[in-house]
Amino acid sequence: MAEITAKSGKSFMKSGALQKVLALGVLVVMFLVFAMSSPYFATQANIINILLATAVNGVLAIGVTFIIITGGIDLSIGTGMTFTSIMTGVAITFMGMPIWIGILVGLATGAFIGLINGICIAKLKIPAFIATLGMMMITKGLSLVVSGAKPIYFVDTKGFSDIATGTVLKIMEKNAPGVMESMSGTFFGGILSIPFAALLFLLAGVSAHIILNKTLMGRYNFAIGSNMQATRLSGINTDRWLMMIHVVAGLYVGLAGIIIAARLNSAQPALGQGYELDAIAACVIGGTSLSGGKGTIVGTVIGAFLLSTLLNGLRILSVPQEWQTVLSGLIVIGAVYADIYRRTKQEKAI
Repeated sequence: MAEITAKSGKSFMKSGALQKVLALGVLVVMFLVFAMSSPYFATQANIINILLATAVNGVLAIGVTFIIITGGIDLSIGTGMTFTSIMTGVAITFMGMPIWIGILVGLATGAFIGLINGICIAKLKIPAFIATLGMMMITKGLSLVVSGAKPIYFVDTKGFSDIATGTVLKIMEKNAPGVMESMSGTFFGGILSIPFAALLFLLAGVSAHIILNKTLMGRYNFAIGSNMQATRLSGINTDRWLMMIHVVAGLYVGLAGIIIAARLNSAQPALGQGYELDAIAACVIGGTSLSGGKGTIVGTVIGAFLLSTLLNGLRILSVPQEWQTVLSGLIVIGAVYADIYRRTKQEKAI
């Protein structure tokens, strides 16, 4: 009986589930501490702010999770997100296309960026760090060139901002005036007040979880990250699957670009750089191993919420910006150390 318990404990450590549970525990404790420290933290308005802040970084983190599991890295997701929002703005504002076509343009742009990254890494054998660093610079420059270094506004595009900030309650209010006032402060009113950006984040998480755990691509994703050479020798076309994984990750980058454009009601060409670090940090905090082969979407979602909750709480407590950055960095270092410690224990057990 004791042997079975020991084996179960080892399996729990190997799966990375412990780090995920610890991240969730830290998130809960952090939420309670901030709620007790300030009466403004646990309000409905502030929770909605946290959801909106988490949506963009969370969708980016979901996309890059696929790539980190392969043992790779993508430094272009932040500026890539910006370029997808610019292309969405060009399609809708400059070319006068319907919103749904602009959304497709944004998603296609993200997928194309992912494809180019995949070709550079899988076919041209350029190290992922260098390939995606180059793409980061390319997309940053293209965003400025295409937009003329000026923001593209969606103020004349009715309904575009609803993609991020719209709610079911607002739609009900349009059809039945007075509904919002009558349901304000109630439980159902709070549920119906969740912004669409958060719902898109949820859908992105569910879809990514299914892809990663229920499809052939997900299986090969883990196999490539665990041992690419062995996977290739077993007859699997690793180059093709690597390119496909980067395309799927690019789709999530495109979705993040659409969400942030809708939230700001504009495409900002100078925005984006630095988002990749927050997204990668969310993955690591959630238990995704930088060495590849391990990771979960649930863990990434927890990591994204942990980061956004931390920054939101520190701002409410008026902690200086520089100390917010310091604390975020310490959490990332702690998460990476936890991953190294887990892998060291696993190697010793073998």
